[in-house]
Amino acid sequence: MVVYSLVSSGFLILAGSRRIVRTYTLEENALGNSPDSQSNVPTTTSERRKAPRYTFVATTVLTDITNSTKLSGRVTEISRSGCYVDILYPLPVGAQLIVNISCDRGTLVVKAKIRYIHERIGMGLVFLDPPKDQLEILDSWLAELSPAAAP
Repeated sequence: MVVYSLVSSGFLILAGSRRIVRTYTLEENALGNSPDSQSNVPTTTSERRKAPRYTFVATTVLTDITNSTKLSGRVTEISRSGCYVDILYPLPVGAQLIVNISCDRGTLVVKAKIRYIHERIGMGLVFLDPPKDQLEILDSWLAELSPAAAP
C-alpha cells in the first residue's frame, strides 16, 4: 500500500521517502505531460483535448511532409481534432504529416502534427485545418461510435 500526504494541489509526499512528487491527471498523461512522456513540450490549457475520443480501429499510412518518409500504423482512437496511432517507431514530436486513414467506411486524408509520443507504443496526432469534405467523412464515422471509456 502506498501512503502519501497531500502537500498542495498537484503535489504529494510519499511516505517513508520524504520526497515531494508532482501528480499528473489522466489528461496530462494522455497529452504527454507526465515524467514518462518523451515530449518535453508543455501543454497549456488551450491545447488540451477539445473533443471526445472514440475507440476506433483502422489502418493508416503516415507521410512525413519534410522528407516524404512513409510509415504504416494502426489508429486505435479518434476524435474530431486528432487520433492516436499505434506505431513501433514514432517520428519526433512536432513533425507534420499527411495522414491517410482507411477503414471499411472509406478513407480520410488530413494534415496532422505529432503532439506527443510513447516510445515503442505510438503517438498522438492533432489534425491541422482539415478540409470540409474530410471533416464530413470524419463526422460520419464519429456519429456511429461511442465515446472511449476513460482509463
